[in-house]
Amino acid sequence: MDRRRLLQSFAAGAALMALPAGRVFAQAGSGTPTAAFHALLDKIAQEMILSDPETLTMLGMDRGPKADARFKLSDRSQAKIDADKAQFIEGMKAVKAIDKAQLPPTEQTYYDSLEFFGDTVMEGYDFPYGGGMFPSPYTVSQLGGSYQQIPDFLDSQHRIEAADDADAYLSRLSDFAKGLDAERERMLADFAAGAVPPDFVIDRTLTQMAAITGTAPADSVMSQSLARRTAEKNIAGDWAARAQAILTADVYPAIQRQADALQSVRAGATHDGGVWRLPGGEDYYRFGLKYFTTSSMTPDEVHQMGLDQVAEISARADVLLKAQGMTQGTVGERIAALGKDSRFVYPNTDEAKDELIQELNSQMVAIMARMPEYFGRLPKSPCDIKRVPKAIEAGAPGGYYLSPALDGSRPGAYYINLRDTAEWPKWTLPTLTYHEAVPGHHFQIALQMEKPDTPLLMKVMGFSAYSEGWGLYAEQLADEIGAYENDPFGQIGYLQSLMFRAARLVVDSGLHHKRWSREQGIRYMVDTLGDQESSIATEVERYCVWPGQASSYKVGHTTWVRLREEAKARLGSRFDIKGFHDRGLDLGGVPLTVLEREMRAWAP
Repeated sequence: MDRRRLLQSFAAGAALMALPAGRVFAQAGSGTPTAAFHALLDKIAQEMILSDPETLTMLGMDRGPKADARFKLSDRSQAKIDADKAQFIEGMKAVKAIDKAQLPPTEQTYYDSLEFFGDTVMEGYDFPYGGGMFPSPYTVSQLGGSYQQIPDFLDSQHRIEAADDADAYLSRLSDFAKGLDAERERMLADFAAGAVPPDFVIDRTLTQMAAITGTAPADSVMSQSLARRTAEKNIAGDWAARAQAILTADVYPAIQRQADALQSVRAGATHDGGVWRLPGGEDYYRFGLKYFTTSSMTPDEVHQMGLDQVAEISARADVLLKAQGMTQGTVGERIAALGKDSRFVYPNTDEAKDELIQELNSQMVAIMARMPEYFGRLPKSPCDIKRVPKAIEAGAPGGYYLSPALDGSRPGAYYINLRDTAEWPKWTLPTLTYHEAVPGHHFQIALQMEKPDTPLLMKVMGFSAYSEGWGLYAEQLADEIGAYENDPFGQIGYLQSLMFRAARLVVDSGLHHKRWSREQGIRYMVDTLGDQESSIATEVERYCVWPGQASSYKVGHTTWVRLREEAKARLGSRFDIKGFHDRGLDLGGVPLTVLEREMRAWAP
């Protein structure tokens, strides 16, 4: 899931911020509590989701009455953030003014999800950096900032069907430069508050910025995308030259100004990656854990869970490795040797990378054919498989999912980072497909968005522990239904994936709570997992930027599995796997506390 879905969930939750509480509640107050609550949800959607131009495009809703949204990007200024914060506080008052006890069960689920999000964000507002809405203390990093998001957003999500779409693209390109400068001002405020990124984050970010500005405007994805797609639609005009002019005069200089701001603090930046070093940093990590895991687990509990699960999964992997004649060395050393085996490594060429993606598509088709046995409801939207854009692959995660458009105009997609095929031995690929696509994120997110008679806000609301926990549960389900029956190395890859997420618990809490160094985190994961150091380095650097997020996967997975086993024990022969899956996914994105309550009610 990673960056894009997190950002979409952020946008959905942030919708609360635009709510003028008194006016909305007054409008709804004369009806029933249910009517008042639905009016509140509708107003939230109208005020934020349907007024934010990038969110409208992400959802495929920037047509018809909302067509003007295509000409703008989101406002990234501090003034907008301050205004949103004030409205958020009022919005939470409106939510809490509704008597939850008077709501039907479905609406109580919505209420609890909104309340949890709101209460957690309010905790984030206590810190002088990070904005409060999303637990990352840095406005711009290797994973965050418009320089990193907008080029791909314009290429993959801004539709071009006619000349006015191309004009809108150019308008957004100009707006891009304004957003970059607004972020630079916020970066400087972060620095003044004591939130300077660690030196390796600055270096990785500068490398990615240089990859953009070091590319000739004529060769930039931002100009080539417009040129290619207008040509495909036979839209007359010198669109490429116009885009290049904006890049040269506005966008590249604005990116360079951000780079200069980062460079100005590079000499004094620390090498420590944990947020413990920031003002109030230990509390900030607890905020991140609560936000992402939607639990009350302490950093020490997270760390111990990781150590325990790494040991348990490692023992299972040891048995499989020995069955393949691999008996010498630690589990990590044997997996490392397996990863270097030429039988399993694609050549690092574009042709081989195309072949790799074709194989992923074949795997997805094969597993999809089994899904009617385990789900009563299947997504209508298809799922594409794409490469992470080359311009951002150096610092981007290994894989992530992009949700479909609400109107069906764009399918779901999962992206795989192919900067180096050595990072993806063939035996690791099926598990990635099951996690990101079928029956993982694509099932969970597409079904949530396609659910009928659901308020818009609840179609796009999300929580990392629920979503990422489901992604890992999907990996386990694939194993349980026999996806690796004739693929012992693929099953080893599945166990390595589980162990990888368990190791994240150890390293996330190690960095931010136990004050591990970046190198200590990398060495632990390389030794434990046998992964390529290059891929592990970007993983550990990601944890430094998103404190707590890496822990959401295994906390969520452990909850999903525990709830299923509890339901089996209570229901016995009456347990229905389709029913369990359909009920769990029908809830949509919810905190784990809500998931536990609802699934226990399903299996009393």
